[in-house]
Amino acid sequence: MCWYCGSPVTDGEPLGRSLRCGTCGRDLRSCRHCRSVIENASSCRESQAEVPRDRDRGNFCDWFVLDSRFRSPSKGSSTAIMAEQDARNTFDSLFK
Repeated sequence: MCWYCGSPVTDGEPLGRSLRCGTCGRDLRSCRHCRSVIENASSCRESQAEVPRDRDRGNFCDWFVLDSRFRSPSKGSSTAIMAEQDARNTFDSLFK
C-alpha cells in the first residue's frame, strides 16, 4: 500500500526511481516505503545509506527494499495529512 493513500503496491521488484502510485501519484521508491527506514527519525538502519532530505521523494538508494507491509491495502496517511493541512490553513487565516 502506498504510505499516502493506502493503495497496494503491485509492481514487482526492483522498483524504479520514477515509479509512482497509480492512485495518488506519490513516488514509490522512497524512504517511506523502504524496510530500512526508521519512522520519525532522520536516519536509516543501513549505516552506509545516504539519507535524502525529503524522504517522501524518489531516490537512488542502493539499499532500497520495499517493506512487505506495503503489498496489502490500508487506510494510508492521507486523511491525517489533510486534517493537518486544514488546521494549518485555518490557523493561517486568523492572521490575514
